[in-house]
Amino acid sequence: MKKIFLFSLVLVISLVSCKKKTIEEEDDHTHTAPRLIFKFKFDSTQVRLNDSGQVSLLPSNHGAQCPKFNKMSAHYIEISGDFDSVGKGKVLYRAPEVTTGGSLAIDFNQSVRVGDGQEFFSIPLSQVSAGIYKWLRVSVAYQNYDIVYKNTVIPSGFGTGTIASFIGFNTYITSYTIKNQSQAINANKLQGYWGFETTVLGTSYVSTGQAPPGATTVPNPNLANSPIPAGSCLVTGQFKAANGANAPLIIQGTEEHDIIVTVSLSTNNSFEWVEHGGDSYFEPVNATNPLVQDTVVDMGIRGMVPKWE
Repeated sequence: MKKIFLFSLVLVISLVSCKKKTIEEEDDHTHTAPRLIFKFKFDSTQVRLNDSGQVSLLPSNHGAQCPKFNKMSAHYIEISGDFDSVGKGKVLYRAPEVTTGGSLAIDFNQSVRVGDGQEFFSIPLSQVSAGIYKWLRVSVAYQNYDIVYKNTVIPSGFGTGTIASFIGFNTYITSYTIKNQSQAINANKLQGYWGFETTVLGTSYVSTGQAPPGATTVPNPNLANSPIPAGSCLVTGQFKAANGANAPLIIQGTEEHDIIVTVSLSTNNSFEWVEHGGDSYFEPVNATNPLVQDTVVDMGIRGMVPKWE
């Protein structure tokens, strides 16, 4: 009798366990409903474009280098057709904005900053309207990257510095960290504000500046049909399949799996300066001959290729 009771108890526990597992599996399936996922990729070999999406060559009196990207954040994401003006496609994301600094600005404190290969936004596919989308628009708000520069004070003659570059239309910043040093701002900063940090012989140095309006390159191959607002960094790129062929993003509304969009950004000579020394090395300071100091003219992204699979 005791054996029968124990057998029955084990049977009941097994049935309950199986039932509980099934419910958990159903819950997990619901939680992992198909999503549209966006990831950044930073590519120094990708073609270098100008504002209108044409191949861009360096002027003879300019120098440039491919910076090593650490982090980036996006302010706005939209998928659209050929003739959809900005905001008339499907807007998927807009970062938090505030008026704390006076005018409307991106709230840097709430921005999502990610590195190469990392997800910067996702949305359930059930929330994306079915349709055929040819173009992706991503407004880049913030960049953080390392550059190499010439410095005759350093024994090797060269140093590495980190740049924090704010290229959104307007950004409210309480404080930000370039690499190790924090900068308190508590104000709005227009597109082109930057901070630079380096270490020379064990001492950290920080400098900041503001690029002039219009100095940031914002590639848009669809410029004729859909111009971008002045002062924004709304980069535009045509959707491609994983194999690189032009292929519009198709949302059917019946997807059973995630769609992953790898947003490949060209960092091909994206850090550009006027070359005064004639040696093609970036030299921001020269204590003995200020005439050969180089002047930064552009920190913008040089193209965007969104590939989906």
